[in-house]
Amino acid sequence: MIRGLYTSAAGMITQQRRHDTATNNISNLYTPGYKQGNAVSRSFPEMMIALTNGSADGPQARQIGRINTGVLTEEALSIYVQGDLMETKQPFDLAIVSNLQSPGLTFDSSGKAITEDGERVYQPQAFFTVEDGQGNRTYTRNGSFNVNTAGELVTEGGYRVLGRDGQPLTLLNGTTGEQLSEALVGPSGRLLDPVNGQPLLNAAGEPLALLLSRVEDPNRLVSLGNGQYRLNEEDADLVREITADEQVEVYQGYLERSNVDSSQAMIDMMSALRAYEANQKMVQYYDKSLEKAVNEVGKV
Repeated sequence: MIRGLYTSAAGMITQQRRHDTATNNISNLYTPGYKQGNAVSRSFPEMMIALTNGSADGPQARQIGRINTGVLTEEALSIYVQGDLMETKQPFDLAIVSNLQSPGLTFDSSGKAITEDGERVYQPQAFFTVEDGQGNRTYTRNGSFNVNTAGELVTEGGYRVLGRDGQPLTLLNGTTGEQLSEALVGPSGRLLDPVNGQPLLNAAGEPLALLLSRVEDPNRLVSLGNGQYRLNEEDADLVREITADEQVEVYQGYLERSNVDSSQAMIDMMSALRAYEANQKMVQYYDKSLEKAVNEVGKV
């Protein structure tokens, strides 16, 4: 009986986390670059149940079978498929459109492929590369940028956007050295003077361009909130700069919408609520059974 109580309680916790994931998706429905999260559940390890007669010299125990002891939500995986583009006509609203491939693999619409060995592989994804206040590199698909008082291109949260030279992008006129409030951004991520179309230069006289990063396995990314992700040190080899021959383009004056399926998110939320209520009823049932065992059966 206690085992059933624990199983029902584990189910309630799991459904609560599923519900939280669904509501988080719905609340970020209009967040640029947001990637839908899916709660992944799995069962606890199975146990072998055997029947014994309680005698040391009795016959060998007879195995009855396996029993499952409950379920848990192990993690929430994001779906890193391309979101639709929304035109804003703002000069520093940028969107990435990518279709990165891996040799010998064909990815489906959900960004997955199965190798000949049966291994599941996820499609690489492209990200803007930014730097937080501690100098750590993070990655984002939210291209809602602006220019701060120092002439640096920054995210909504104040993180500085990095260029191909690994330094924060500062918009300067290539001739006068004055700060610019606008710039043209080409499909490859190069920044151009809005007046004469000449490349903007950094302090070393090199053309400025966005540092677009390719992450081989996006599910290794750790979410930091506000559309920012990072990689652990052991996964540093999973990221590299996008090359010119890869299918990645930057669209200026556009933002990438979230890829949340609102209908599916509502279904998931209601399903989690119903399952939570069912587990709650089972907990109440076990509670009443224990109460009866203690208060009535125990008196006999």
